[in-house]
Amino acid sequence: MAPKGSERTVRKIVAENRKARYNYEILDTYEAGLVLTGTEVKSLREGKANIAESYATDEGGEMWLINSYLPEYLQANRFNHEPRRRRKLLLSKREVNRLQGAVNREGMSLIPLKIYFNDQGRAKLELALGKGKKLHDKRESEKERDWNRQKSRLLKDH
Repeated sequence: MAPKGSERTVRKIVAENRKARYNYEILDTYEAGLVLTGTEVKSLREGKANIAESYATDEGGEMWLINSYLPEYLQANRFNHEPRRRRKLLLSKREVNRLQGAVNREGMSLIPLKIYFNDQGRAKLELALGKGKKLHDKRESEKERDWNRQKSRLLKDH
């Protein structure tokens, strides 16, 4: 049996916000649980969720995921969920206070990066604290990405 520290965590990524790293400078990431209904979990397991236009906000000392899309589960007839409803995020009180302070004082944004299932089969959200990039920063990161591609091609050829 392998030692406990060397276990690899295998995550099944359900939805990913690929534009987030392009539009925002990611400063810190957090793992948050999601409060979901049964049909939402089944819909997530099918893997058709979308968090590209979603964001997180704090209301009344709680964090909420807004505008995320989980399609209706087709086999559930009248017990289905609303696809774009607000979903509560499960974070510790200390994390909620830290995120509220960063958003209110420093003008940062809370961006969901990905939704995945952890080892216990629970749906988790990777939440990032970030600042919006300006246009010149986006151009610079694009140039850097293109240069890395060219560099790898040159090294591969020689």
